[in-house]
Amino acid sequence: MPTDAVSWVGRKVRLRRIVPADRRTLAGFDRDSARSTASRIGGYRHWAEHRTAPSDSGDDLRFAIETLHGRMLVGSISATQTDATSSRFSYGIGIGPAHRRCGYAGDAITVLLRFMFGRRRYQKCEVSIYGGNLASLSLHSSLGFREEGRPRDTELLPGEVKYPALMGITAHEFAARHGDGAPSSPWDRPRRGRHSRTRRRGRHWRDQDPR
Repeated sequence: MPTDAVSWVGRKVRLRRIVPADRRTLAGFDRDSARSTASRIGGYRHWAEHRTAPSDSGDDLRFAIETLHGRMLVGSISATQTDATSSRFSYGIGIGPAHRRCGYAGDAITVLLRFMFGRRRYQKCEVSIYGGNLASLSLHSSLGFREEGRPRDTELLPGEVKYPALMGITAHEFAARHGDGAPSSPWDRPRRGRHSRTRRRGRHWRDQDPR
């Protein structure tokens, strides 16, 4: 885990190291996802991913995704295929089926990209998404990723063929869309409670001359 842990906090989630107590939950996400036809080919396997030996690259990072409020484990994310020579990397992310459509994936991806681009100085992120995964294609498009091609290699699903879509975003494109100085911690964004009031001068208030 990097020492600048504040960089790993988003608006909805925080990224933290995987601990043994996460195993049952992550394995459960795998079992639940396996029941979905869309996840049978090219799906992200939470526990299998984190159980494998780390690569030689020090930037292949693996994290649990935990809600900011409640500290509930909702998924996992890993930076992969990191290549300092070409300054490119990829990642894998999965959200437990019961926790999807809550904005956790987009927030976790943004946190990871901010670190990889801003602190590790990578210049481009590339991901491969199966063409039938419209939700993921839409999510990455909303984050600023652009489709760069669809390789001819195909994967067979029951009754259909799916082409993977290659999508990418550069450090410059990410900074232009998300900014470099956006607050990364909830305590950096002061908020007023719904009952807070702006201090106002009473009708009998007088300006005191300090002299």
